[in-house]
Amino acid sequence: MTFAFGLAPTCALFLTVVSLAASLAGCSGTGPRGRDLIAAGSQEDAPFALVDITDQTLDVVSDWRRPSFSATYGDYRGPQAQKVQVGDAVQVNIWETGSGGLYSAPTGDHSVAQGTRNSSIPEQVIARDGTINVPYAGRLRVAGLTTPEIERMIVKGLQGKTPDPQAMVTLTKNVSQSVTVAGDVANGAIVPLNPNGDRILDVIAQAGGIKAPVHEAFITLSRDGTSLSVPMQAILANTKENIYVRPRDIVTVYRAPQSFTAVGATGRNAVVPFDAGGITLEEAMGKAGGLLDERSDPTGVFVLRYEPVRLARQYPNISPRLVENGNVVPVVYRLDVSNPISLFRARRFAMRDKDILYVSTAPLTEIEKVFRVIGTLASPALSTYYYTSR
Repeated sequence: MTFAFGLAPTCALFLTVVSLAASLAGCSGTGPRGRDLIAAGSQEDAPFALVDITDQTLDVVSDWRRPSFSATYGDYRGPQAQKVQVGDAVQVNIWETGSGGLYSAPTGDHSVAQGTRNSSIPEQVIARDGTINVPYAGRLRVAGLTTPEIERMIVKGLQGKTPDPQAMVTLTKNVSQSVTVAGDVANGAIVPLNPNGDRILDVIAQAGGIKAPVHEAFITLSRDGTSLSVPMQAILANTKENIYVRPRDIVTVYRAPQSFTAVGATGRNAVVPFDAGGITLEEAMGKAGGLLDERSDPTGVFVLRYEPVRLARQYPNISPRLVENGNVVPVVYRLDVSNPISLFRARRFAMRDKDILYVSTAPLTEIEKVFRVIGTLASPALSTYYYTSR
């Protein structure tokens, strides 16, 4: 009778433990189960697009190109003959033959040797109307002209007024033919351009160079209402990206550490930094500590990100609802690393800034959790049964 009396409540308690453990197993884990993600992404009204990483997927993803200066702006080099503009400053020197000229002071002494005399007109800024003032030649409209053209204009204006006039014009302050360099540089400055042309790295060097680490530095080029940012590493690695700058360009250097978030059954759950040059999914898994043998589901490696609509439209079976509104589409990429070829695909899949790498928990791990909970909760019940049955 003692045995029957002790067994009944013990069995009831055991069934309660099993029921509780099963309910705990349903909500256990470090994130959604892989099969749940797949099931959600397969629905007609799915809130995201589920895409397996295949060779066809890699072709689509590789079509997404990193921003490129050379592709966007071209390798423009300005004309070698610079033209002065409003705001520039010039200095004019005039030569005339013999004494008694317009720019030479009278001496009254005929014994003074006859020779060439010169006079320097103080530096002056080209006015808003594009003119400068040259005594006896008048106000001359010089904006849009080269210095040799201005010299010929001055000589023409002095013809018949002074013997054999000659002029030399020097551009002393080049404001219109310059580039603004700002941001994370040693000395932000307005950098005058060389007549032969200057490249992006040339003007940055003239501003004292960058202060940010190279692997975290980005360069933004603003021109004609368009701005584009490119990693500093991309410019150093590809000389075609070091394009010529144009007058009135704005070059901004800024620091932007790149990172992805690793969560789930990985050796390291953290925000993981990487170089601006980028890393692959294979390298990302390595930086995250790899997949945990006892916990991870090799068929459930996911990368979550927002893709441009133009790219997402190339995937088959994409939901029209996802690409109807907005500029980006939430996409969940799935990789099955139990397939050996998937490791090669992981090497071709490029990670991007703010991606989420999620590794789901293996189904057997959830069962193990159930039995661990059963063992923990059932231990007092079994002890009670043992002592009451004696």
